[in-house]
This record gives sequence, C-alpha cells and structure tokens, in this order.
Amino acid sequence: MLFLDADLTIPVEVVDRLLDALRAGADIAVASRYVPGSVVRRPLLRRSMSHAFRALVRVLVPTGLEDTQCGGKAYTAEAARALFTRQYIDGFAFDAEVLYLATRHGYRVTEVPFVLGDENDSSVRLLADIPRMIRDLIRIRIRATRGGYR
Repeated sequence: MLFLDADLTIPVEVVDRLLDALRAGADIAVASRYVPGSVVRRPLLRRSMSHAFRALVRVLVPTGLEDTQCGGKAYTAEAARALFTRQYIDGFAFDAEVLYLATRHGYRVTEVPFVLGDENDSSVRLLADIPRMIRDLIRIRIRATRGGYR
C-alpha cells in the first residue's frame, strides 16, 4: 500500500525509492524531509510549523523517526492491515499514530530522502488545524498510557 499527498508536493519519483526500501526488507518506508540526502525548499512559516510539530511528536508520541508527517509512505500489505485496523485518529496526526504503533510492535521502518521544492503555502489552517493536531497527539498518548493499543 502506498500513498502520496493529493497535491503531489511529494514528487512521484519517490515511489521507486519507497518500493525499493520495501523490497530491501522494510515493512514501512517513509519519505523523510529530515534525513541525510533530503533537500527541502519551503516558506519559513511552513518550515517552522513542521519543526514545532516534530518536537511535539517526539515528546508525546515518540517513534524514533525524523519525519512522521511527510505525505509519502509505503507499507507491506501485512503491515498496513495490522496497523490501520488499530488506528483511531483520522485527522492530520493519523500518520504519527500509525508509525507509533509500528515502532511499538517491532515493524521495520525506513526513512527515504527526497527533494521537496514546495514553494506554495500550506493547506494547514493555523487557527483551526493546529489545535486539532495537538489534541490528536494528546489522544494518542492517553490511549497508549491506558493500554488502548495492545
């Protein structure tokens, strides 16, 4: 199973790299903006929002990954079935939840570098979406603390 953001800010060329990572033994391959070899050109506000959200993910929903929110990911069929059936969040933070579950359950996750040249504004609405993202991360943390992901 593979997906890219609908606006195709993640270049379609990354698909081959994601599939190569699965063929090499990964259960999940994530296009990552923050691993060596990646190049990111984005407006300052968008970069700042990404870094702040990354920090929150690291504190609330630690995965050990550099980038949980990039819109390019590939999953083996087995990993997709197992993880998406345990997922509860359906907003922007669903990726963080699924990757959190993956790392907790021992799935092999590989981050793949790519070039992101998105000069456009974000579709994220600061006042509406950011509070929802934070709320969802807190919901994931609470569910995990209460044993809801066993």
